[in-house]
Amino acid sequence: MTDTDRPGDDRETARRAAAAHTAAARDVESFLRTLPATPGPEHVAEYATLLSREERARADRQAAVDALGLAVASIEPE
Repeated sequence: MTDTDRPGDDRETARRAAAAHTAAARDVESFLRTLPATPGPEHVAEYATLLSREERARADRQAAVDALGLAVASIEPE
């Protein structure tokens, strides 16, 4: 048996967090694919909800990856 599926394995936590972030980003993409030419207030509200979910998932993914020791100070060019 490998250690990649052990409960509490930080790598598995990071993989799950990355999968959740991917799913949240796909939900935003799906929303944008069906967005009408003239969005209404309900579309703005739905987008805000989806964007918030994606951002929380991104933050969770980053925290999980940081816990693995893969923290990156910056990816922006200097």
